[in-house]
Amino acid sequence: MTEHREQRFRFSEAPIWELQRKYFEEQGLKAWNNDQVPQYITSNPMIATAYAEMIFGFLQDRAGQGEMTETVTILELGAGAGRLAFHVLHKLCELRDYAGIPLPPFRYVMTDLPIKNVKSWEQHPALQSYIAQGLLDFARFDAVEDHELNLTVSGTTIRPGDLTQPLLIVANYFFDSIPQELIYVDEGHIFECDVIINLPDRADTLTPSEALESMSLSYMHRRASAYEEETFPYRNVIDLYRQELEDSHILFPAAGLECLERLNRMSQAGFLLLTADKGDHRLENWKFAEPPELILHGSFSLTANYHAIQHVFEQRGAQSLFTTHYYKNLNVGCILMLDGPTKYANTRLAYRRSIERFGPDEFFSMKEWVDRNLDTMGLQQLLAFWRLGGYDAEFFIHSTNRISSLLPDASDEEMLDIQRGIHRMWSSFYVMEQRYDLALDAGLLLFEMDMFEDAKYFLEASLEADEDEPVPTVLYCLAICSYELGMMDSALAYTREALVLEPDHEEALDLLHALSGGE
Repeated sequence: MTEHREQRFRFSEAPIWELQRKYFEEQGLKAWNNDQVPQYITSNPMIATAYAEMIFGFLQDRAGQGEMTETVTILELGAGAGRLAFHVLHKLCELRDYAGIPLPPFRYVMTDLPIKNVKSWEQHPALQSYIAQGLLDFARFDAVEDHELNLTVSGTTIRPGDLTQPLLIVANYFFDSIPQELIYVDEGHIFECDVIINLPDRADTLTPSEALESMSLSYMHRRASAYEEETFPYRNVIDLYRQELEDSHILFPAAGLECLERLNRMSQAGFLLLTADKGDHRLENWKFAEPPELILHGSFSLTANYHAIQHVFEQRGAQSLFTTHYYKNLNVGCILMLDGPTKYANTRLAYRRSIERFGPDEFFSMKEWVDRNLDTMGLQQLLAFWRLGGYDAEFFIHSTNRISSLLPDASDEEMLDIQRGIHRMWSSFYVMEQRYDLALDAGLLLFEMDMFEDAKYFLEASLEADEDEPVPTVLYCLAICSYELGMMDSALAYTREALVLEPDHEEALDLLHALSGGE
């Protein structure tokens, strides 16, 4: 029988946070493989396009204010797998090149806690062109402690007061994953919620994920008058909670607020925050809130308290943008902690177009429905949704079988749209250690449409990337592509390679017979 022991901690000092830190430091980029830790909802091309539109609007606003000389730093906190940064840069450069208007220079800085992640980004093939252009840099950043940024590519350090342009901060799935305080409000008083952790004695031998799964949490209240004192830096929002809430558990983002304040001090002109999370900005959503439950996914996450962040900075002159409608999966906000935030009309209009009217949360809700109903959708509906999602690779992978089944009735125009979409998707594909082979699926679909030159390109890319033994069917398809393109030597070589692996492959035998002149 397994023995258990109980320990009591202040919530922000509980061992769950050290396990969280250890998990990401050990896993590195592997933490996001196949969505073990969720990343798609905050890293897909659709949300990246929305962010790129707002960043582009911000650059236009700074240009309109005559701030054209100094570089605008775009700082991503907790950049994780790196996919969001890649897609944002890809879309932002597209907008810059298409518009052809004067803008201030910009650089994107990816940060995270594990140095392992920084080293992986530095070597990632999809990021090399941006590094070479001076558009991308990296830094290890501890959101709880660090006061400066040491950039690994340029070798420069950003310290308090160094930036003359506002700092543009991107923080997706960030505030819910760093230490938070847990308080309880009742009858006008604030109580600290201590967490009692029940875990097995063998916990020291478990991995961080196993330890998180094995523990159970309960809570006890104790009076915490320090939150109500004049010296508490966020007393205004605490006073609001004392007046408006009762019998409510509040995750209070003290560490997140302190992090934003440290980042704010790096610039002489304030900051713009773009953020997306499971987080509530409406006070009523915290009324009668129960104690939090850890959402486990290798690591864990909680709910971000956007209300506190919004309230604190609005009291200091910021303007906050959150949707007027309720979110389902993802709350996307923009906080303009800037001098005269209403002067940033292009930024605010971009939020209205790309988030308020129809944004990443609505897109994800639609995608959940589409994923369940792929087999009922026609080719035009599939292509329309693929375009809406920015020619996303994940959607393409899920829909290739359905697209293939519809090809016999597809028009030439529809097949050309598929071909163009594949090339657009491939140009913005960020490679992760996933279970699928995008090049293979693209090549086979192009082969079915008799687009042999493109099919050959993608099938050969698949063979080059796959360390496993080639599949005879793929080699046969390559032989046919080569034959149709008049590349007879290549056709013969692929045919013979296929037959080495599968000597009884009938189609390959017939092709070999034809290529050998009937001998």
